[in-house]
Amino acid sequence: MGQFLGTHVNRLDRKGRVSVPAPFRAALARFETTELILRPHHKSACIEARPEPEFRRLAARLDTLDSFSDDHDALAFALFASAHSAIPDAEGRIVLPEALIAHAGLGETVAFVGLGRLFQIWTPEEAERMTRSAVQAARERGLTLPGGGTA
Repeated sequence: MGQFLGTHVNRLDRKGRVSVPAPFRAALARFETTELILRPHHKSACIEARPEPEFRRLAARLDTLDSFSDDHDALAFALFASAHSAIPDAEGRIVLPEALIAHAGLGETVAFVGLGRLFQIWTPEEAERMTRSAVQAARERGLTLPGGGTA
């Protein structure tokens, strides 16, 4: 299985097209798909991008909730209502919908931030701030991964 690693900065053109970084395209191929599902992150001003099989796996968790519950409805809206499918063209470009560009506050450059099974698209400044903040929080709180071992 592929993993999205690192932070890469690319230009966003006036038509909303941006090149997915080559290492991310290679990781996407290891997920055995070319389709990405893009959606506004529900906590932060960024775009979340998951390979379609990973998005399907995430969405399947809705099946654990009562189909007619408020929780199910809220999460279904959060996952699907603003989601968009994107398939990189021959040059590796995707088109970011205007609503997602606005949600993330993107300008001429964007930062692709690898997070393992998914990546996020931020303004470069916010990506840097978020990375520093997350690393600091992990250090201050002594966070480690389950199962032992150290980073």
